[in-house]
Amino acid sequence: MPVIFSRNADSLIRHGAAGVAISAVLVVAGFYYYMLPSYTRVGYAPDQPVPFSHQIHAGQLGMDCRYCHQSVEESPHASVPASQVCMNCHNPEKANVKGKSPLLALVQESYKNGNPVEWKRIHQLPHYAYFNHALHVKSGVSCVSCHGQINEMKVVYHAKELSMGWCLNCHNHSHEVLREPTDVYNLALQMTPKEQLEKGNQIKDRFKLNPPQNCQGCHR
Repeated sequence: MPVIFSRNADSLIRHGAAGVAISAVLVVAGFYYYMLPSYTRVGYAPDQPVPFSHQIHAGQLGMDCRYCHQSVEESPHASVPASQVCMNCHNPEKANVKGKSPLLALVQESYKNGNPVEWKRIHQLPHYAYFNHALHVKSGVSCVSCHGQINEMKVVYHAKELSMGWCLNCHNHSHEVLREPTDVYNLALQMTPKEQLEKGNQIKDRFKLNPPQNCQGCHR
């Protein structure tokens, strides 16, 4: 009778099965790891060198986001405000708002010596992912869509996943977040789900928006 399986066949099958099982475990473990808040940074809220409340500035005072983040409509990156911007309101020599507060000592020192305040970055995408702030805000994507209800945050924290799946879901359902470009910085704007869908579809059709869903859209 001819030999169908070699003497090593049983060993090969066992090793192959073990390899498949180990690979499956690694894939599942990797998936759960990259979806955990500890990886996506959800909830990350580091102590900053100077306490700055968006709840007061953007919320109670209603300051426009662009006053501090001046390049957000022109640059792929949202700029961190220079000390000069802070001193426009908090300059002690002009008796402005809280100009003599000890909490602003680092800002005043930065203004005098030219060294920037070492703010701790909160929202950070992987280096291999490309994101253009200007393109998104000009298309009608509000700050709250990616950063959460920033105008209610006394301490800014990482509110959204900003993962690949999260971004693709937004690209697939962009009509659920789009608003008029004039309302992008109106952080308190509220719409019913029906109003949002109607407005989102109108904007998507008007600007002929077709968010990329291929690899080259975000990995360049």
